[in-house]
Amino acid sequence: MKALITGAGGFIGSHLAAVLLARGHTVRGLFLPGEKTWGMEDSGMKVVRGDITDPDTLKGIADDIDTVFHLATRTLDWGTKKQFEAVMVDGTKNLLAECAGKITRFIYFSSVGAMGLGRDLLGVTENSARRYCGVPYCDTKIDAEDAVADFCGKNGMEFTIIRPTNVTGPKSVWVTEIIEAFLRGPFPLINGGKAPGAFIYIDNLVDGAILAAASERARGRVYFFMDDYDITWKNYIVRIGEMVGKKPFGSLPFALAWRMGSICETVCVPLGIRPPMTRLAAGVMGKILDVDTSRARTELGWKTRVDLEGALKHIEKWVKEVYLPERNMKRRN
Repeated sequence: MKALITGAGGFIGSHLAAVLLARGHTVRGLFLPGEKTWGMEDSGMKVVRGDITDPDTLKGIADDIDTVFHLATRTLDWGTKKQFEAVMVDGTKNLLAECAGKITRFIYFSSVGAMGLGRDLLGVTENSARRYCGVPYCDTKIDAEDAVADFCGKNGMEFTIIRPTNVTGPKSVWVTEIIEAFLRGPFPLINGGKAPGAFIYIDNLVDGAILAAASERARGRVYFFMDDYDITWKNYIVRIGEMVGKKPFGSLPFALAWRMGSICETVCVPLGIRPPMTRLAAGVMGKILDVDTSRARTELGWKTRVDLEGALKHIEKWVKEVYLPERNMKRRN
């Protein structure tokens, strides 16, 4: 495989690149101008610089490539719809245009959020109707999915759409943001933390992405990826808190958390200030997101390889040996 990975310096992209390189594939990684490459060149990656919001910087990045893993996105849980559209919709269209007539398969990493947060998704399948929910991250994922399907259909290009649930592992926001929330002060649960975590461990997601890229059956298909272990948000947050000697305190009803998120976003986003609560966080942590993953299991032969305890051990090792020491060093400097 000759792969291009956009967002190669991010959480998922860097893990995917490392596995592909270890398996002998050729990998070209797209990084923003000035973005750190974390020594990925030493592992054999060819680093290219560009910005998907600026089509002129993308010239030639897909030359001699057969598979594109499009991961570049706006990963924040807040911002204006225009900010999200610029990266997630317009940026995707720019990349597609550059890939036209050059590549075989375009793999777009969407999100379970495309189904619409703020509601329970128990048993939802890939064929279920998506729903706009007013959260810019989620709504622009829908628009980007449509852009991929439309462009590829008109230009004879194969595509696959991947919708992960909550991706966890070393460097995940569902680790770092929770730790930072604990260290800032009291960290309440949402709805008592009763909702299932609906997690997918990074190694298991990478397994699924590579299987989809190699599968003829995956052409034009959409896949949910979620691990098969059960853990509630309360139990997960408690486990992460134990890594830094903290415990959650109190609980907010879902409706209140969602409303608080809406108000905080309305006040803070226009000022460029990160809201203390967002609807995305409330929707992810307060509702059931246990979608049906049978399609990936039957069509791709995918399954959970790293189990819950293995995932948590890897996370704890990284937190204690890497994240906290680096955090403390930055604070001293």
